[in-house]
Amino acid sequence: MSFRTLRNVAVISVSCFFGVASANAQFDPLSVQLQPLAQSSLVVDIAKAGDKLVAVGERGHVLVKQQQWQQVSTPVIAQLTKVFFLDDMQGWAVGHDATIIHTQDGGLTWALQFQSHEIEKPLLDILFFDDKNGIAVGAYGLFYRTEDGGQNWQEEFHEELLFEEDIGYLADLKAEDEALYLSERAALLPHFNRIIQLADNSLLMVGELGLVATSIDNGKTFSAQDFVYDGSMFNAIETDSNIFLMGLRGHVFVTDKQFSQWSEIELPVKSTIHNAFINPDGSLYLVGNAGMIIQLNNELEAKVIARRQGENIVTVASDNQGELWFAGTKGLFQLK
Repeated sequence: MSFRTLRNVAVISVSCFFGVASANAQFDPLSVQLQPLAQSSLVVDIAKAGDKLVAVGERGHVLVKQQQWQQVSTPVIAQLTKVFFLDDMQGWAVGHDATIIHTQDGGLTWALQFQSHEIEKPLLDILFFDDKNGIAVGAYGLFYRTEDGGQNWQEEFHEELLFEEDIGYLADLKAEDEALYLSERAALLPHFNRIIQLADNSLLMVGELGLVATSIDNGKTFSAQDFVYDGSMFNAIETDSNIFLMGLRGHVFVTDKQFSQWSEIELPVKSTIHNAFINPDGSLYLVGNAGMIIQLNNELEAKVIARRQGENIVTVASDNQGELWFAGTKGLFQLK
């Protein structure tokens, strides 16, 4: 029996925002996007691009902040879930329908690199190692690699991250029914929610069902780490001395960089935590559901510093002036 009958129903940090319409690249999507409301609609991620901030969210929205936030046109209306910049000009964003879009001018204009309405799965993160080599990951083990800057994307299946019983199940199925094997294979891996490159250039990927996996070959193979929690982790962040993981119902963990010892951090609330930001003083901001903004000091003591009723906060970033911008279900905002 596969684990799907028992799997965790929490898909990803933006799972409650699924269900956005697919894109149609035959027209300018900006003409059907809600331009006046874009800044206050769902924003899922923010990234720095030189002296600019670039935010992405529902209906293919991309907003760029130079002096102020301004929406720019994109070739998609699929919800975007993550944006990544290799430098101040080259960037990529991913989203639903396995969408990948690319910019060469710091987020001002975008071109479609990949999309598949048939897959009906979201990509949740993207990471480039240089201007040619990158990977994109997503729901149900979705994993793509490019070696030419995104002109071509090849799908990979990471069997090493399956449960042992599912490896045997798929092997038996492949010998009996190739079509059913491919169908089952597409749903057995856990969701790959976030992948980051650590200071030693190894990769850390976290996801559903307590997935914590590392790679020393740019994601060609992964090794699952022993982890103390079997729920979904939505994000990870590395500090000078530690690695923090965060996820469902206020579960936040800290480990040394060898992943040899895990400690859970006690939060004053049980809201799901989606993201974190390292302050200049070394403390962390954690953001999450129920409008929670929590500060974690250097002694790992947590304090709620803001609570915005009626919204979920999923990301936080600092602009070129050092001012923090938060975003989530009600768009972009700053603390007053």
